[in-house]
Amino acid sequence: MSQKTAFEQMMAQAQEMAKSFAPALETFTPKGFEAMMPTMPKEMMEAVFGKGLGSNGLDAKTKLLLMLAGQTMQGAQAEAQLRLTVRHLIEAGATEEEIAESIGLMSMFAGIPAMTRAMDIAKGVMADTKDDET
Repeated sequence: MSQKTAFEQMMAQAQEMAKSFAPALETFTPKGFEAMMPTMPKEMMEAVFGKGLGSNGLDAKTKLLLMLAGQTMQGAQAEAQLRLTVRHLIEAGATEEEIAESIGLMSMFAGIPAMTRAMDIAKGVMADTKDDET
């Protein structure tokens, strides 16, 4: 019989406490949670992220492409945030090619596994978006 580590005991105790507070938490998963977040309209993104403060800066689409590259560089670990970024890129007028190229360029810096993961996530969002349009 193996002894539980202090961390394992603490996690088991926390899980029991969460179940007692709300039994539904036992099966809760954050996957798909980002679907509850609305996509900002293109005009609002441009006002908030774009050249709203100065005419010489980057537009919203370019800033979002840079955010996507950064999320890929981090190993595409924050799946919900990456999905939201791709959704906002589509709304901002980015093409599938621009999204794929931004992710693909990161393979040289983040590695093939990070690029592949980000690409799979982005493909899923783009497919969902096409399904919503039909």
